[in-house]
Amino acid sequence: MISTGSRYVALGSSFAAGPGIAPVVDKAAGRSGRNYPHLVAERLGLDLVDVTYSGATTAHLLTDRQDEAAPQLEAVGPDTALVTVTAGGNDLEYIGAFVRGSLMNTLAKPATLLGRRVANRIRARVSYLRDDAAYDAAAAHLAEVVGAIRDRAPSARILLVDYLAVVGPATRPRLDVPLNEEQLPSIALMADRLAGAFATAAEKSGAELVAISGPSKEHAVGSAEPWTTGFGLRPPALGGSVPYHPNEAGMAAVADHVVRQLER
Repeated sequence: MISTGSRYVALGSSFAAGPGIAPVVDKAAGRSGRNYPHLVAERLGLDLVDVTYSGATTAHLLTDRQDEAAPQLEAVGPDTALVTVTAGGNDLEYIGAFVRGSLMNTLAKPATLLGRRVANRIRARVSYLRDDAAYDAAAAHLAEVVGAIRDRAPSARILLVDYLAVVGPATRPRLDVPLNEEQLPSIALMADRLAGAFATAAEKSGAELVAISGPSKEHAVGSAEPWTTGFGLRPPALGGSVPYHPNEAGMAAVADHVVRQLER
């Protein structure tokens, strides 16, 4: 268990940052004051340094600046007791492909008025699948992040927190998401392969794994109590949400699983 007052550094992309969830504490980063790092820190009385940033890749954690933000690892120091990492999805364009595919299919509906050929051209612009090398690289980069954290904070507990499921048994093509019966399974496969990359990285690096991807499938889009948002064109400023991202219930669920892991 991490002691009260310990320094906790949160690294990651939008699935950790929480874009669209009020209150917004960093607009450029799309970072919410009710994301899972904030909830974990609040429950355990930790000194949180949250550098999660929407759109981040593992390179932004390791070496690359993102907008004006320094590489996220620079926030980790010798006094850091806990680090959580939720990243890698953007390396694979996982949610990006889901959003683009949904957008293209939505735009293709009115485009059918111009002819089926035009509509099909719009739909054909998105590729959902990645080869094995892409997932192997994501796992290797996550393991590299863990190694770099250990170099900077040898005594820290390191948790790899994977992605909430967006697609699950209750998600219906065309009805719950604007993807068809051929496209939706490809997104589900990408999610499973990403979860596998986290498991591989944890095994190779010795980091602890919080595999929220599995239990959250029962709370995917289309379920009775979804932990992620669906697809819509209305932005949060106009009462909408960021498509295919954790909602408040999802962030609370992730925080619950992280706290349980820390209590073991």
